[in-house]
Amino acid sequence: MLSTLRRRDVDVVPSRQYVANNGDTLQMTQFKLSLNQARQIAIQSQLLSNSNPLAGKDGVAQTIEHLGYLQIDTIAVVERAHHHTLWTRCPDYQPGFLHDLVAIDRRVFEYWAHAMAFLPMSDYRFYIPRMERHRTTGRAWLSEWKKEHGHILDQVLNRIRKEGALTSKDFELPPGVKRGTWWDWKPTKRALEILFWQGHLMISERKNFQKVYDLTERVLPPSTDTTSPTEEELGRFHVRRALGGLGVAQEREIRDAFHIVNRSLIVKTLEEMQQSKEVISVSIEGLSDAYYALTETLERDESPCLNTAHILSPFDNLTIQRNRMEQLFGFKYTIECYLPEAKRKYGYFVLPVLWRDEFIGRLDSKADRKTKTFIAKKLWFEPGFQALDEAIPAFAETLARFARFNSCDTIEFDVIKPTGHKRRLKTLAKRSLETLSSS
Repeated sequence: MLSTLRRRDVDVVPSRQYVANNGDTLQMTQFKLSLNQARQIAIQSQLLSNSNPLAGKDGVAQTIEHLGYLQIDTIAVVERAHHHTLWTRCPDYQPGFLHDLVAIDRRVFEYWAHAMAFLPMSDYRFYIPRMERHRTTGRAWLSEWKKEHGHILDQVLNRIRKEGALTSKDFELPPGVKRGTWWDWKPTKRALEILFWQGHLMISERKNFQKVYDLTERVLPPSTDTTSPTEEELGRFHVRRALGGLGVAQEREIRDAFHIVNRSLIVKTLEEMQQSKEVISVSIEGLSDAYYALTETLERDESPCLNTAHILSPFDNLTIQRNRMEQLFGFKYTIECYLPEAKRKYGYFVLPVLWRDEFIGRLDSKADRKTKTFIAKKLWFEPGFQALDEAIPAFAETLARFARFNSCDTIEFDVIKPTGHKRRLKTLAKRSLETLSSS
């Protein structure tokens, strides 16, 4: 293993003694990475190095299976986050691919990871403990809700059992009740979500983004493993899944990737996997926190980031952990759509821009589907970024592809900072759009 890791040109720190939670003294080997190496490992693990882009519906399935989850979001000023995230990694992505993987092929299902997400069907058994917790240890509000509406759960289940898959719109509102916020949902809508959390229902598909619920036994493929994992299996699954997508990560970043298990089990599992040499402790130049990586990740051949740009969703797997972005990439980012307009610094739905292994800008944009115009309202390149002349052609090409992905034929530019780059960017983006139209 050591000779293999040398190919990545990492420094090996002599073994050190480490006292585990159970009091045992362990011998741990730690590896040093430069900040650039750590960034490249993270980007490669996120399938953003562009060395071998995945294609077709099978490529989309492989992407979700590798990343472990794909966050779902409702905001649609540009294509929704789950479609955007897949397009970034699969250049020929079409929303129909994801629909078919959920509704027809059953290779993907919806449930809660750190948020509502599309998940590999092969991982289904590892979410069973969470479903069981929802059945047995509901929160206080659920107990109160059940006192008044508990009978509705069986009614909803029986109706779906008899009629087949249904949406919340298929259930009538009680007389005199108006539709409100989530916390004022009509009882049947909340019942559908409770039954979904508990694992009695699954989302069979989405129609116009509306969830279509059906009985779990009618959605789950017969070959699916439904045995509940042991605590050890669950901990190892969580750590492996998180590190497989993150590349290098701190303990809390591993935990926050899925929220499947608690901190104590993460710590215990990391100790055990270091002992078995499946996980390696990593120090990163200039960063004081301890990081971890799968041994197999460090054994991979290096794949330098190509001269490409990515326009990323705020909910992309690379960007969703904001503290990680700031520490690993030096990019401080906050999504501002939840703030009043007067308090926004950059805009409503700002997209981070990645070039090679560096975040170089922020794009506040909107896709006007009626006029087929992609509006780049505000584009900020980071202060102190010195390679703008080199990065602009790659960014212009990506911007053109992103516009087309959003069903737009033209691009309008408003504000670009620093100034002096609009004409060149506009010319290059237009040329790229023309090339895409003729291909």
